[in-house]
Amino acid sequence: MEIYAWMEDFLARMRVCFGSRLAFVGLQGSRGRGEGTADSDIDVVVILDRLTIKDLDAYRAAAADLPHRELLCGFVSGREELARWDAADLFQFYHDTTPYLGDLDFLLPRVDEAAVRRAVHLGACNIYHACCHNYLHEREPEILKACCKSAFFVLQARYYLETGAYISGQADLLDRLAGADRAVLESLLSGAFAERFTECSGLLLDWASGLIRQWKNG
Repeated sequence: MEIYAWMEDFLARMRVCFGSRLAFVGLQGSRGRGEGTADSDIDVVVILDRLTIKDLDAYRAAAADLPHRELLCGFVSGREELARWDAADLFQFYHDTTPYLGDLDFLLPRVDEAAVRRAVHLGACNIYHACCHNYLHEREPEILKACCKSAFFVLQARYYLETGAYISGQADLLDRLAGADRAVLESLLSGAFAERFTECSGLLLDWASGLIRQWKNG
């Protein structure tokens, strides 16, 4: 699948469906970063002037016969709701989205240093909890994988705080990391979550714990 051609098809359908109400269309995730595989989700962002349940029905109908429809997912919102979203989420949302129609620059006043710091802290807290719960109760390698994926986004935000540079690719970010940060991202890239379940869980737990305690101290 050629993602640019697919997105152009998707965009054309959304234009027919919503007309001038369509404020933004973009692509996120691994395909947006150029790291997608044949089975990767297609994480599409669609922002309308406002959003109702009828708009969701219209979206479903317009996308029903798209090639690879089963891979389509992503974020749909009204513009005002997104503008008032939790600022901790907006840092990664803004930087990880490749525009195909419009831009997200109206979010920039909310993506300040405090928002990025909150993204790091909240992300570490969520990973810590999920890692503990999974190790005790679920013991699912896929949940551990999701925790490591979330850690990648936290590492992006932390690196941005330290350097002012946003590094979108996992391999590119790995080259810039050391110590526990590098080990966590290496765990994600290795994909050996079943074979190294205890090791990876312990590594992730200790790493998230360190970030949480660092936030308290500073």
